[in-house]
Amino acid sequence: MVRHSSRIELSQSALKKNFNFLKKKIGKNVRLSSVVKANAYGHGIDPYVTMCEKCGINHFSVASSFEAEEVLRVAKPETDIAIMGILYDEDLEWAVEHEIEFYVFNYLRFPKVLEAAKKVGKPAKIHLEVETGANRTGVTAGEFKKCITFMKRNRNHLTFKGLCSHFGGAESQANKFKIDRQFLRFKQFAADCKKKKYQAEYLHISSSAGALAYPESRFDMVRIGVSQYGFWPSPDIYYHHLNETGKRYEKGLQRIFTWKTDIMDTRDVPEGEFIGYGTAYQATRDMRIAVLPLGYSNGYPRGLSNRGHVLIHGKKAPITGLINMNLFMVDITHIPEARLGDEVVLIGRQKNNSINVASFTQSTMLLNQEMMSRLPAAIPRKPVKF
Repeated sequence: MVRHSSRIELSQSALKKNFNFLKKKIGKNVRLSSVVKANAYGHGIDPYVTMCEKCGINHFSVASSFEAEEVLRVAKPETDIAIMGILYDEDLEWAVEHEIEFYVFNYLRFPKVLEAAKKVGKPAKIHLEVETGANRTGVTAGEFKKCITFMKRNRNHLTFKGLCSHFGGAESQANKFKIDRQFLRFKQFAADCKKKKYQAEYLHISSSAGALAYPESRFDMVRIGVSQYGFWPSPDIYYHHLNETGKRYEKGLQRIFTWKTDIMDTRDVPEGEFIGYGTAYQATRDMRIAVLPLGYSNGYPRGLSNRGHVLIHGKKAPITGLINMNLFMVDITHIPEARLGDEVVLIGRQKNNSINVASFTQSTMLLNQEMMSRLPAAIPRKPVKF
């Protein structure tokens, strides 16, 4: 099999530590749904789902029916899958047939769901999403009564799996007033269900940030996104945890991701010569550079031109010149042992040095998850034990 120009390694041991930390923090009676939208935040749905199942995770949340099918292909038969976002009418029967859970966020969807359930001969597994203040998707208070009445009347064909909503900005302490308001509205929807004697199997409103910072919002299930991959949702959430536990530092979440490539070529560049396209970098001394076989088309941000670093033999090698579509160069003058074919770490640890995703995001104004999710699916992802 021919090789790709780079590769990603995923640490099973780090993932296990992350889930152990989250389960201890959130509580053993709260179900964790692993959010694997956007190709598992760039980690790769195929290997990542299997890795999660080894950690005891048996519920996955995705953004579309396309992603649900990807999870279904690799998951165990007993694993549950929920579509949080787009599910086209023509895919409704497929979802019902494969017992895929899905969100319903407007009343108009219900007659079509009922029709699909009757046609397939299985109940549709519904999470009713309610509007609490994020103003993205969700049934409004005005529509809610109609939805509950419709579901209750057709309970033989519609299973009420979840009542849910989404906090809009729980990662920032500045948004607390908004989160508190959303929480109260959600509790009112739940109370209305109880009053009507028609309750969901799960109540869920929290993603990583809400689950870590607002214990009362955990209910029966939380949707864990960025934190399972080893990232704190924000500095606010990290410092909230430190204050809550009295710790000065927390190692509970570990990055599971390492991105590697290899030296494609090396060459000597005389003082005064330019490196790469244009005049972005001029050698100020005699230099030795390494050419690396990837660029912005492979997900390496062009904004790191003349700013970023890679690791070679455990030493930081600065990027020299512009990052091209499929190539970029780094200075290895100070790494005389570097040779053609040597391993290069783009993100991750090598010997006693490391480069983390924040190195990219601080320089390029990308969110951690934005940068990761942009990595091409074609880059091979491989689970490793360590």
